[in-house]
Amino acid sequence: MKDTGQDGVEAKTRVIPAETVISAAARLCQEANYKLPEDVVSALIRAVRRERSALGRRVLRLLVKNAEIASQGQYPLCQDCGLAVFFVQLGSRVQVSGMALDEALAEGTRRGYREGFLRASVVSDPFLRNNTGDNTPPVVQITTVPGEALRIRFLAKGAGSENMSRIAMLSPTDGVDGVREFVVGCVRRAGANPCPPIVVGVGIGGSMERAAELAKLSLFRKLGSRHSDAFYRRMEAELLRAINRLGIGPAGLGGTVTALAVHILAAPCHIASLPVAVNIQCHSLRRSEVVL
Repeated sequence: MKDTGQDGVEAKTRVIPAETVISAAARLCQEANYKLPEDVVSALIRAVRRERSALGRRVLRLLVKNAEIASQGQYPLCQDCGLAVFFVQLGSRVQVSGMALDEALAEGTRRGYREGFLRASVVSDPFLRNNTGDNTPPVVQITTVPGEALRIRFLAKGAGSENMSRIAMLSPTDGVDGVREFVVGCVRRAGANPCPPIVVGVGIGGSMERAAELAKLSLFRKLGSRHSDAFYRRMEAELLRAINRLGIGPAGLGGTVTALAVHILAAPCHIASLPVAVNIQCHSLRRSEVVL
């Protein structure tokens, strides 16, 4: 198939069969639940060296051992196999054939969780609480980008950490201090609930829903990497120091490593707004991605 670009030149449309998307999504669900990313394992190992509490160091070593066992035997890293969350970048010259893209991702989730013996944690209604039995539907965010690639990023979001996430519509006059107070306050109130050491995703700007999306998207950044903007780089470092001074520590048992990292994503916003979202992620930062 062909379409016409802005310059009037015909461009080929790349067709990807729905089955390719389904298989990829199923694989992402399983890989994320079985294998902790190398950057996360490395961050836990570095944390052992920084942690001053003997009990905290023991907890961190157990988390590293848990990751080793899970990857070797294809066992779930955690009994909470998470809500399936997909962030998709759909190339403008890509067409998925045979099924709508979001439907293919749902089928991939269904197949991945069932065939991978992963716990189904989704209920069909917030009040009726009937389990769908296959962890569907997933949460899907699709963004159109130039090109002919399909990038699928997956997060398995457990409820222990997701439940501790928060959003606030601050006033622009609250500034950096207001943001700092809100972010650190979220972690303080969360305590041991999100299974520390945590990764703190912070979304600043946009609208209410955009800030929340940015906070979750920031979790895809590799641990140990530095923000490209010097202002936000300093802000991340200051927030991380403040959070680790709380003394919550690994598993909430006290210590100097409450968080492994703070990641910030910012976006333009309304002149009268300062939206801030905090998406807390437990030590089992289960993410995977593929480019088709």
